[in-house]
Amino acid sequence: MNIKQYKNLNICVVGAGSWGMNHVRTLFELGVLAGIVEQDKEAVQSLKIAYPDCIIDTELTDALDRNYDGFIVATPPASHFEIGKKIILSNKPLLIEKPLTLNLNDAIELNNLAKRQKVNLMVGHLLLFHPAFKKMAELIESGLLGQIQYIYSNRLNLGTFRSDENVFWSFAPHDISLFQYFFKNSPSKVNSSGIDILQKGIHDTTITSFHYEKRRMGHIFVSWLHPFKEHRFVLVGSEGMIHFEDSSTNKPLLFYDKKVQISNDELIPKIGVTKSIDYKKEFPLTNEIKYFLKHLDGKNIEIANGDSAVEVIKILEQATFSLRKNTNE
Repeated sequence: MNIKQYKNLNICVVGAGSWGMNHVRTLFELGVLAGIVEQDKEAVQSLKIAYPDCIIDTELTDALDRNYDGFIVATPPASHFEIGKKIILSNKPLLIEKPLTLNLNDAIELNNLAKRQKVNLMVGHLLLFHPAFKKMAELIESGLLGQIQYIYSNRLNLGTFRSDENVFWSFAPHDISLFQYFFKNSPSKVNSSGIDILQKGIHDTTITSFHYEKRRMGHIFVSWLHPFKEHRFVLVGSEGMIHFEDSSTNKPLLFYDKKVQISNDELIPKIGVTKSIDYKKEFPLTNEIKYFLKHLDGKNIEIANGDSAVEVIKILEQATFSLRKNTNE
């Protein structure tokens, strides 16, 4: 689908905060931005100046009366359920930013409602559309890495601090969606521990381990109380390893020809050449939105759909239960 094919589409963004504005700008570049719902008066005035041809509403009900082809919801997570429900009942396709909701029951209800209404529901698991991770999937499929054994992700920074969700709910949905994507299964066991220094009951730092069948494992380390930004993703296979550093300037994707061999019952490390892997330098958000636009007409969404979003929320809740248990011990 090229940009010319987008011209007949009209999309509305609900919520023009910092991340919502990224959606607004991307939709504008694609020529499909038709409406914005935003209640902040100062923001509304700025939007009217920046996007004079765009309809700015302060209430969702007004936007739902307009003939939009789809909606993108980029409001705070606590509002996702009610806003998503209203859009689905209006029979409009929608993309809701992660996390889908803040509890499993609401996520299940929203997903089931979308199925009953035959409305396509997509969730903003952005990294599934990142070209580096798509390249990783190709390398795995080619057999270059052998059997996937271990995955870990560090997602660390100073801020942004939230009061309606802890750092795990804020940062980790991206990585959980990637774990689901690469392991192609849900974990059999989740264990999480952390600390709540700045706000009691809202953890600033967590380390969570995930155990899968066939003795596979992963961990996610997230913190918004950290001296520098680090987005590191490492994938270990039986025949090789991959490292992606999204927080570095050049965003390198590296393949390490490293594995363990057995000789005379002795474990011997094999260390080969480290290679830089080329991948398309595309914007993940643009890829995500293009995918959403391609699936406005009822086609099944295979990536970041409602079912996968429910699984991510389920894992988030398992980790939350473990985190509370370990914190109170």
